[in-house]
Amino acid sequence: MVLNQAYLFLIFIMNGIIIGFLFDFFRILRKSFNTSDIITYIEDVIFWILTGIILLYSIFTFNNGEIRLFMFLSVFIGVLIYMLLFSSHIIKINVKIILFMKKIISKLLNILVTPIKIIYNFIKKVFCKPVSFITINIRKISTNLYNKLYNSIKNSKKPIKNNQ
Repeated sequence: MVLNQAYLFLIFIMNGIIIGFLFDFFRILRKSFNTSDIITYIEDVIFWILTGIILLYSIFTFNNGEIRLFMFLSVFIGVLIYMLLFSSHIIKINVKIILFMKKIISKLLNILVTPIKIIYNFIKKVFCKPVSFITINIRKISTNLYNKLYNSIKNSKKPIKNNQ
């Protein structure tokens, strides 16, 4: 009986360590990526759902669904152990890794996008400038024609003065 209780105590300490790691996972994401408030709320909900699943799974698997006070105490001790011993190191290492990976991906994307930008600028220069030139000239010509037509209509509607 006592051995079973000690076994459960250790299992729930491990659950606390897992929950602490899960908590740090979301902290690492927040430090590595800019997240909006809505994303932060969604991450919090996901954290609590996963924490609940972990605890319920352990309670039903290892203790037949019986809840004991020492389980919550051991989960708290597990989280405390994790936060004091491992948390700061894991966060520092993972944030550095993620930021390094972001830099590499950014440089790779830049290398891949550069030829596309060059091709785009060439196409723009070859096709869009002549089209723009033609459009501008058509606009000028049509404006001149409109003004001439308008002036001729305006002049034709003037009453003729009769000198008698």
